Amino acid sequence: MKRFYSGVVMALFFAILPLSVEAQQTAVAVEPSMNSESIPDIAIYRSESCGCCTKWGEHVETAGFRIQDKVVENMETFKQANGITPELSSCHTAVVDGYVVEGHVPAASIKKMLQQRPDIRGLAAPGMPMGSPGMETAGVKAEAFDVLAIAHDGTTTVFDQIRP
Repeated sequence: MKRFYSGVVMALFFAILPLSVEAQQTAVAVEPSMNSESIPDIAIYRSESCGCCTKWGEHVETAGFRIQDKVVENMETFKQANGITPELSSCHTAVVDGYVVEGHVPAASIKKMLQQRPDIRGLAAPGMPMGSPGMETAGVKAEAFDVLAIAHDGTTTVFDQIRP
């Protein structure tokens, strides 16, 4: 019985342990319940001049998503229409399988959301955290950031903790 409880404690420890973006991608990549056929398309809405948005698009495409790149003239209006407040805002907004994804959210977090199917509006990585997917810069240390779950009423909770 003691061995059983030790196993439960270990499982809980690793379930709540924050993983780096690379570790999360590896963990999700071997998850059998989400294969390339079950990964939905993701539409990325961005301004025409945004370079980090296209780099983030490459990140999610590498993770198996088929991307639809959509240039929008007025991103603020688009964000407001999708429930993204200025506090949650980043440079681009994506829509995947009925969820909104704001900013440089790692593909692993998006896959986790799609597997769990929580009753939320979507995910956000507010601002533009250095080292997040699409914001990698040689010689600049990646910063820790939280991926937030956006409830239908606009409130947020931490969905994932990204620790480089």
